[in-house]
Amino acid sequence: MFESLTEKLDNAFNKIRGKGVLTEKNIQEILREIRLVLLEADVNYKVAKTFINYVKERALGEEVLKSLTPSQQFIKIVKEEMVKIMGGDEDNSLKIDVSPPAIIMLVGLQGSGKTTTAGKIANFLRKKFKRSPLLVPADVYRPAAIIQLKKIASQLNIECYPTKENDNPVEISEKSIEYAKLKNLDLVIIDTAGRLHIDEKLMKELQDIKNKINPHEILLVADAMTGQEAVNVAKEFDEKVNITGIVLTKLDGDARGGAALSIRAITGKPIKLAGIGEKLNDIEIFYPERMVSRILGMGDVLTLIEKATSMVDEKEVYALEKKIRENKFDLEDFKKQIQQIRKLGSLESIIKMLPGFGKLKQLKNFKVNDKEFVKMEAIINSMTIKERRNPDIIDGSRRKRIAKGSGTTVQDVNKLLRQYYQLRDMLKKINKKGMKALPRDFKSIFRGIAWKKFSY
Repeated sequence: MFESLTEKLDNAFNKIRGKGVLTEKNIQEILREIRLVLLEADVNYKVAKTFINYVKERALGEEVLKSLTPSQQFIKIVKEEMVKIMGGDEDNSLKIDVSPPAIIMLVGLQGSGKTTTAGKIANFLRKKFKRSPLLVPADVYRPAAIIQLKKIASQLNIECYPTKENDNPVEISEKSIEYAKLKNLDLVIIDTAGRLHIDEKLMKELQDIKNKINPHEILLVADAMTGQEAVNVAKEFDEKVNITGIVLTKLDGDARGGAALSIRAITGKPIKLAGIGEKLNDIEIFYPERMVSRILGMGDVLTLIEKATSMVDEKEVYALEKKIRENKFDLEDFKKQIQQIRKLGSLESIIKMLPGFGKLKQLKNFKVNDKEFVKMEAIINSMTIKERRNPDIIDGSRRKRIAKGSGTTVQDVNKLLRQYYQLRDMLKKINKKGMKALPRDFKSIFRGIAWKKFSY
């Protein structure tokens, strides 16, 4: 999402990077350039002005002008002030540690991704906090919304309240709480109605629901791709129903990023969650510092570690570790690693979380075809168990048979085997040399996973 903003900020920083001395004049020039970059990214002009003023005040002080590394100190100040605008260290956790059931009410306009987000939040809280959710379709004006939420609930194997088209939204919301108590469910997520625009009838209904059920969270689901309009919508919803937080959706899109940078500063309400894709597990906690690191091209290793950790099965890790130590890593293990990578999301999104990778010019127009993973699995599945466990026996005739069985070419089979041998050789080096055999950025990822998973 932030590719254009990241590139333009990086170009601005390049003008002062490495300079031994910064003057008031060149600081003023770069601040003017950063201000234009922010406005082009659809950041609210008041927010951009306040941000520039804060950075200017600190940058013209001794902190930068008398620093031994003034350019690095300046970039550090920009990062810190950007983090403050997006929420800083404030508590943006969901208030669900209450007497059950915890009630989350979702509000927003049509098209913001509210119904899908309801399913994502339910799935996320069930996995992360072991909650037992109930999804409640309270949008009776759009029949497709009821059908959609019931379908999502079915896919996730989550309980869904049996809403009918003629039911009253206020009564649905009230009765769903009793329904949850009867079913021993400790989390209720209510998907309310939306409109193409804000109107009095919609707001009156939301206020009535709020007054009847007293939700612990009222989350506005805002489409990040609508830019400045998302900020205006957030402000109006907050004035009418007093939202407790914001869920930004479509952060994986090609929007300019202004909503993410402005919405918290304008409403004073924290961004709590971020939708990062179309799948039902594509949602994450919003951490201002991590998001700013992505914007400034500094990567986001912590989020990558958390994603990897949540996907790791301890028994499999121990079994794999044993095989690597004994130099018995085979194609069955290779296939399992491919499946683990696919669970993390697109390879493109993983690469962008690594520090410095987003700035590499070679990767600017680099597109990863994730369908290659499907092809790789198909090739391995076409092998016999003996071939998977002992790849060295795969000669020319076997390669032809495997290619035919998987609907691929011999060249594809050769490519997969080559990749397998490269990985196997790297694992042998790690066996001999330990972490020294890994590139620097990958060491931090593996250390993080090991620390989170195996330190008690």
